[in-house]
Amino acid sequence: MRNWDDLRFADRIRNALGSNHRLLEYGAGRGKSPVFDFRANAAEVVGVDIDDGILENPYLHKKVVFDPLKGLPFEDNYFDVIFACNVLEHVADPRHTMAEIGRVLRPGGLFFGKTPNKNHYVALVSRCTPLWFHKYFNRLRGRDEQDTFPTVYRCNSKRQLARTVTGTDLAIDAMEFWEWRPEYLRINPLTYAPGIVYERLVNSTRLFEYFRAVMFCRLRKNSAENSNPDRKS
Repeated sequence: MRNWDDLRFADRIRNALGSNHRLLEYGAGRGKSPVFDFRANAAEVVGVDIDDGILENPYLHKKVVFDPLKGLPFEDNYFDVIFACNVLEHVADPRHTMAEIGRVLRPGGLFFGKTPNKNHYVALVSRCTPLWFHKYFNRLRGRDEQDTFPTVYRCNSKRQLARTVTGTDLAIDAMEFWEWRPEYLRINPLTYAPGIVYERLVNSTRLFEYFRAVMFCRLRKNSAENSNPDRKS
């Protein structure tokens, strides 16, 4: 099963959605995976991205190219659920980003994030190599170069995330670390075999969970007296 983590992540989002909800995908991109098609699960599905490739995304009701330095172009408390899949590793100012996400979420609303764990070997190699190498390696994996962007890993560990949301309207509701089939090493058997050994090792005990590939988080916006009790959270 390719992209097992996307399927797992999408299930978490779908289970939180109600038919009257407004959903925002932060960093929606070109929409190459139907896994993140939530149009049947929410009343409005909006996507934002800094790249105009989002205009090709077929899974959104509304597509917005935006400047993250200027903030999200939406009113306060507009969305019920926001998610970002493999985006946080690219965010240069995660505190500003989380503050904006908190602003446009309704009280009690949820943010779901899936991002590489900075303590995993993939992130370690990524942080030590230039962008041209990332594009080359992803091309070997069948990914278009135009969909490979610079990474900074400023919100990719439990400690970094906790520090980022401190003082914002968001609080960590859940955090998990996942590892399964080594997708990045599915180039040939010589690379794949060590990845399988690593997967079994880090899944053998909770002591190694912070070295697993994927960091999942669910953040909740602090509730307020004017939150709408009729909306599913």
